[in-house]
Amino acid sequence: MGLHIERGDITTYAVDAIVNAANCTLLGGGGVDGAIHRAAGPELLAECRTLHGCRTGQAKLTRGYRLRANYVIHTPGPVWYGGCKGEAQALRACYENALRLAEEYGCETVAFPSISTGVYRYPLDQAAAIAVDAIETFLKTARSVRTVTMVCFDDATLAAYRTAQAARA
Repeated sequence: MGLHIERGDITTYAVDAIVNAANCTLLGGGGVDGAIHRAAGPELLAECRTLHGCRTGQAKLTRGYRLRANYVIHTPGPVWYGGCKGEAQALRACYENALRLAEEYGCETVAFPSISTGVYRYPLDQAAAIAVDAIETFLKTARSVRTVTMVCFDDATLAAYRTAQAARA
């Protein structure tokens, strides 16, 4: 139970839902978004086309198809513009809205990637602090979500999230 932080490939996780750091079209892209779409197969793209996109900070759910996860929760993170365009609030909303959607669908286990820290250039230490705080705050009152795993793609991301978690303890 609680928040676990580890290095791994989110496309291999057997959880109720994995979160996709999507773009606003929901039609796939680079990084984790492209990896999730490739692993899930073409059926994911077909379902995403029916959703007509998603605004930054919001979240939409699809089936997991060929993934080991039952669902994919897509949430477009904010592009970093220096922190003066509401990026922190939008990033926090990504985590909160994805977790609310997981609750709505009765998910107990959820895996997240680091949202917006790749091509969207969100500073890793700031993004990690926001994510850890949002997730741990949510878990205090969660009804169904019991375990959230932050799946880090590389050692720098893993270190930033572990540091953020230690700072909250």
